Amino acid sequence: QVQLVESGGGLVQPGGSLRLSCTASGLTLADSYAVGWFRQAPWKEREGVSAIRIGDSYAVYTDSVKGRFTIDRDDSKNTVYLEMNSLKPEDTAVYFCATDYQGPLRDRPFETDWYTYSKYDFWGQGTQVTVSS
Repeated sequence: QVQLVESGGGLVQPGGSLRLSCTASGLTLADSYAVGWFRQAPWKEREGVSAIRIGDSYAVYTDSVKGRFTIDRDDSKNTVYLEMNSLKPEDTAVYFCATDYQGPLRDRPFETDWYTYSKYDFWGQGTQVTVSS
């Protein structure tokens, strides 16, 4: 019953932009503790890209995307977005959204633990982002 569905991926040239969407069903994202975006390429480890803490909308980003990516939410659509600008080839990956719905991150320092993907309990199927000229 619980589903997270990502959309908005595709092929884009370096310097281009994409907006990824994560829409939930079977749960209300606004009731979760945090929603995160992760990415993984076949030759790389999964890494955290961004996350938003729902209670106060506190947002965090990995250093490589700061100033280029923005996480946002629309509670009326039960959706979290990842706005990606100035895309680089190294951004190429499958992007996943995930929610810490039951809150294992609540008792941890969010700013240093948000990227721990094992703390998220529901995951989407992923959407491919390819940045290439």
